Amino acid sequence: MNSSLPNIDDLEVFVHVAQRSSFVAAAQHLGVSPAYVTKRVRMLETALGATLFHRTTRRVVVSEDGERTYHWAQKVLDDVDHLVEEIGTKRKTPRGTIRVCSSFGFGRRVIGPALSGLGAKYPGLQIRFEVFDRLVDVGAEGFDLDIRIGDEISPHHIAKRLGSNHRVLCASPKYVKKNGTPKTLAELANHDCLIIRERDHPFGVWRLRAGSKEEAVKVRGSLSSNHGEIVVRWAVDGCGITLRSMWDVGPLLKSGELVQLLPEWTQEANIWAVYPTRLETSAKVRVCIDWLQDVINSPDVLPGSVSSLSEVAQSGAVKRKRRAPATPGVGTGANGSPR
Repeated sequence: MNSSLPNIDDLEVFVHVAQRSSFVAAAQHLGVSPAYVTKRVRMLETALGATLFHRTTRRVVVSEDGERTYHWAQKVLDDVDHLVEEIGTKRKTPRGTIRVCSSFGFGRRVIGPALSGLGAKYPGLQIRFEVFDRLVDVGAEGFDLDIRIGDEISPHHIAKRLGSNHRVLCASPKYVKKNGTPKTLAELANHDCLIIRERDHPFGVWRLRAGSKEEAVKVRGSLSSNHGEIVVRWAVDGCGITLRSMWDVGPLLKSGELVQLLPEWTQEANIWAVYPTRLETSAKVRVCIDWLQDVINSPDVLPGSVSSLSEVAQSGAVKRKRRAPATPGVGTGANGSPR
């Protein structure tokens, strides 16, 4: 065998550097030192007899040879993953690494606990989970699966709906007693609204639907944040009106800490699993999607409390439900994909 053939681990390290244009960022993602990353890339360059990056003091740029290597490295790594999956499928035990991402709130409260149960059931799976406050390009950033809320999805990806969800207007009884209840959407302009700075939404514009009627209303208020849990806390404290998902505020509405306003007006915001087309037949992605769909559709998540989600995920004792088919490039273009 040719001893100068590239090492699989070196190819993986190279791909992470190329995706992030940074040796340091790649090292942080992989949980290793920058020196280790530099060493592996140099070994790959030696094996290939090519310079893969142009380095300056400020940035790392993929060379022309690096672009070609990146294309082939992704294919090689995918083929190795598929080999592992195919053998694992025959043993009915999925194996290999699966990289999953989601948003801060939904990721922490729902997806994280669910993935712990998946890992316990399939110890051969290496699960890498990250949360973000921005929209993630799953293919370009090296993820296998993005669990997102909102119906606008790139046509270059495959999307499978995991659960139905919608956002509602709500406030605390304390706020309503002090400021009154809006009777129309237009009256929201006269109220303190708690605004979330979404990644891909116009700031302070809420699009809502009542039956076949859709309206966009401009809202304002003195408090805004990029974190949904903070905004919900402000709402409970009586600071204003917010627009939040039922998976998030359902328990608070049930307990009376929040009350729903203008209940005929809602915003659709379904829960989706989004993944690159190259993983359409991936066994590990399919297993992960099936598991998450069962957990998300349990009474603990939609629309009720998530307090016992960890127990549900660990036991896997959730009845199978009929699943919606995977849909390439689903998107309404109306609600965006905030978390």
